[in-house]
Amino acid sequence: MTTETPAISPQAKAHILAQALPYIRKFHGKTMVIKYGGNAMTDPALQAAFAEDVVLLKLVGINPVVVHGGGPQIETLLKRLGKQGQFVQGMRVTDAETMEVVEWVLGGEVQQDIVGLINGAGGKAVGLTGRDGAMIRARKLRLADQQNPALEHDVGQVGDIVSIDPSAVKALQDDQFIPVVSPIGFGEQNESYNINADVVAAKLATVLQAEKLLMLTNIRGVLDKEGNLLTELTPRRIDELCEDGTISGGMIPKIAGALDAAKSGVNAVHIIDGRVPHALLLEVLGDQPFGTMIRSH
Repeated sequence: MTTETPAISPQAKAHILAQALPYIRKFHGKTMVIKYGGNAMTDPALQAAFAEDVVLLKLVGINPVVVHGGGPQIETLLKRLGKQGQFVQGMRVTDAETMEVVEWVLGGEVQQDIVGLINGAGGKAVGLTGRDGAMIRARKLRLADQQNPALEHDVGQVGDIVSIDPSAVKALQDDQFIPVVSPIGFGEQNESYNINADVVAAKLATVLQAEKLLMLTNIRGVLDKEGNLLTELTPRRIDELCEDGTISGGMIPKIAGALDAAKSGVNAVHIIDGRVPHALLLEVLGDQPFGTMIRSH
């Protein structure tokens, strides 16, 4: 996929900008939490487009907060160390050694790459983990079996969010910075927890009372069994899709987090295709429905 832009006449450019105006006005001063993952994170052309989008949103007065994953990068380093990644119900099993790798990759390499990309596009990004500003307090996740709820899986140092204190994020936003958050939390004994990035994005959107939660994925949105895009989902439809297996694996925490955010006052939650160049701008500043929107009722 190429991000080469065809030449646009000055009139067409002016027309496009004028069309974006109502959305810029509507969202000015509002916070948007963006979950950044999948191909958008690994394809250089898509990385550049994403960084430009985030900087442009900030420059027109919208406050983007980026929460990133890093599954493929974690997998690559684990393989180099001769460790096999294990998953239970879409959650990575995280022993002490894996947790060290997760911290290196998420809080180091991936976070700093994203900060560098945004700064390179003219923004001012600052990287945070859940430890910074005592932001994400967590405890060990108790993962009940989907088939037999009486059975619990031990997934190691995988965290469940106890609380999020967004004051560090708010302080950075107010000072024109773009926060980039790695999904690592800390417990009562200062132990580290690997937390699902979709869950962190959804909870952070809730505590910040964000206008939108935008989740970039490797699919066009949520698809039905025939592969058709479902542009809107309600809680009842989500239950049906989970029961018949349409929503499964890593999609479960994504949808559950999105639904929680929608029910807790986040105005709009969208699952969008991160493989499309400038997917963020298409969603935020356009009038075409893009991806899947999750409604609270």
